[in-house]
Amino acid sequence: MPASPTVPVPPARRAEPLQRLLFGGIYGTILASALAAALDNDHGSPNPAYDALWILLTSLASAGAHGYAHAIAHRTADGVPVTTSTVRSVLTEWPLIAAVLPTVAALLGAHEGWWGEDGAIGVALLINTVALFGWGFWAARVAGRGWGKASRTGGMDMLLGLFIVVANILIH
Repeated sequence: MPASPTVPVPPARRAEPLQRLLFGGIYGTILASALAAALDNDHGSPNPAYDALWILLTSLASAGAHGYAHAIAHRTADGVPVTTSTVRSVLTEWPLIAAVLPTVAALLGAHEGWWGEDGAIGVALLINTVALFGWGFWAARVAGRGWGKASRTGGMDMLLGLFIVVANILIH
């Protein structure tokens, strides 16, 4: 009997928790940047503590909506009660909420008087833009890409952050 050709075995797929971490990190960072850039105090005095709370609550609502939509979209006849699978799906969206915390911290720093609210927004946008590079780079490396391709992927993600920064400058 002739020998069968060797078929390369593909690398093991990464666990879904890592995929959710990367997705939530990128999504949450973009969400936080967009929300921070949208802050506008033309009609009153700055209130960075309120703005930080607003961003945190918006991220909680977004995570809840995303988890719920994910649970509904993947509903199957697996015997798991809908309530249990939905709660589990919502709770796995914690990376989205964690990704907004640097923006919330920057705004709370403004509340404490470390800098003005505009400075806090600038700091948050800078941190988030660098974080987007890191998220993209990490996601590409996890997917098995080399250092060059991972750097390009990180750079493309970083462009999303830079787009928000430029939009913020043009709008204000």
